[in-house]
Amino acid sequence: MRSTLVRQFGEPEQVIELVEAPRAAPRAGEVEVEISLAAINPSDLIPVTGAYSARTTLPFVPGFEGVGIVRRVGADVRDFKPGDRVVPIGASGLWQQFVLRPGEWCFRVPDDIADAQAAMSYVNPLTALRLVEALRTHFGSLQGIEVGVTAAGSAIGGMLVKLLALQGAVPTAMLRSEKTRVRLGQAHRVVVAEVGDLPSGSQFDAVLDAVGGTPAGELIRHSIRPGGTFIQYGALSGIPVPPAAIGDRPDVRFDFLWLRTWVHSAGRDALEAAFLRSFAGLQSGLFASLVAATYPLSRLADALAHQADPGRDGKILLDPRC
Repeated sequence: MRSTLVRQFGEPEQVIELVEAPRAAPRAGEVEVEISLAAINPSDLIPVTGAYSARTTLPFVPGFEGVGIVRRVGADVRDFKPGDRVVPIGASGLWQQFVLRPGEWCFRVPDDIADAQAAMSYVNPLTALRLVEALRTHFGSLQGIEVGVTAAGSAIGGMLVKLLALQGAVPTAMLRSEKTRVRLGQAHRVVVAEVGDLPSGSQFDAVLDAVGGTPAGELIRHSIRPGGTFIQYGALSGIPVPPAAIGDRPDVRFDFLWLRTWVHSAGRDALEAAFLRSFAGLQSGLFASLVAATYPLSRLADALAHQADPGRDGKILLDPRC
């Protein structure tokens, strides 16, 4: 079968190989899923660089998010049958034609959700839902809470702005360019500026940050009200939040949300409930994401180049069947 493989850490374009791999039979409790579409996310590429080498075992197949069709089931599998369309989660490995997953890590997709959106129903929607829940835990009620959202022009940034507004919060979308303003509509506060150039007096009760580095430090030091919270869920800058900035604000709660930690501790019932909310958000358009392009897995190099293009507008999807 078609597959990818990372044998050594490095730049994704240089170390992710296209290979032919054996197609194994499902064991007891497992299902075999033929992947229809898989997404490319920063969370797929960062482990390839070796940033998480302490918890990443070589060799491995990248790809945490996608959708596919159950082709075979192992002994003792009762909840799935060949032909079912599912989202398989729990580990990387979706950048290949067939993947084996324990049945408890697969979630059936409603018929009215297209493959392209189903392939993006996991990482961003569930992260957005967990971030909003973390704010609710901190504040009790989100009514009137002012929340700054960095990198708000991204797929997940747009989801967060809309979701927060629906929950009664007052989100401010922080953008670095006018290009992505159109995605957010006219109903939300939008600031187009580098963090250091925010309008004078910009203050938030909370910040949801996907950037890290110096911009995060500036927000922590100058833009969060006492008693507020700063939650980091990404590091697009590739640089950690400055520890000194955190130390300077003992009146602000700092937290880091890593979706994988919650997924592996939540239990099946909580995950099913989260996916029901994700699917409902896709059906309503709340969690819908733009697709910039879909590439066959055989053109992985082109897909990775497009992913790295700063002018890219939307998600890159892979089709491992071709």
